Amino acid sequence: MLSDEAKKRLRAIEEFSEIGSGFNIAMRDLDIRGAGNVLGAEQSGFISDIGFDTYHKILDEAIQELKENEFKNVYQTDEKTEILASKDCTIETDLELLLPDDYVNSVAERLSLYKQLNALDSDEEIANFKLQLQDRFGKPPPQTEELLETIKMRRLAKQIGLEKAVLKRQKFVGTFISNPNSTFFQSSTFERVLEFVKNNPNACEFKEIHEKLTISFSPVKRISEVCQLLQSVVGG
Repeated sequence: MLSDEAKKRLRAIEEFSEIGSGFNIAMRDLDIRGAGNVLGAEQSGFISDIGFDTYHKILDEAIQELKENEFKNVYQTDEKTEILASKDCTIETDLELLLPDDYVNSVAERLSLYKQLNALDSDEEIANFKLQLQDRFGKPPPQTEELLETIKMRRLAKQIGLEKAVLKRQKFVGTFISNPNSTFFQSSTFERVLEFVKNNPNACEFKEIHEKLTISFSPVKRISEVCQLLQSVVGG
């Protein structure tokens, strides 16, 4: 009689049987038994309930919150805290953004590529990823080109403090950090946003909706256009 954990480990060994799969097996084992206390030897196993990526996201948010509050004076010169004004930004759009199945035939390969996409952060990484796609599968279709632009848009949106970005019916609406007490609203980044709105009254709309500040642009037809607008805001 095998336990559930033993069965999961056997399935992992069966799935990752090729040479060089040691890392995948180790990560699957970590997911099964849980990471536990990252500062000690204890293995509580709770992480298996929420997933490894979610655990790290929660941990990063907790560290960032400490930097912004209890240890604010210690990290007051930390430039990265201001550059990444928003911890995350959700994106909604009615555009078609994907890796078409006639471009990347394998479902497993597409899932792997989506996971790699989610980890991209800089323009250089995005450019290298695009070159790899073109080398393996040929010229990316328009849907994939826009998908790559979405990664850039999310990064720019986080830089200016947006927690949500919506592009629908040729209108872009970005919602700023919902916490009114956030130090972001006293930062130079937010000052640049206000300066951009002041200098470009016909290019954007800045207002409060349901107690949340928003900035909007229209008409906007493509993700790449949004990137250019957000880059203008970032550049001040």
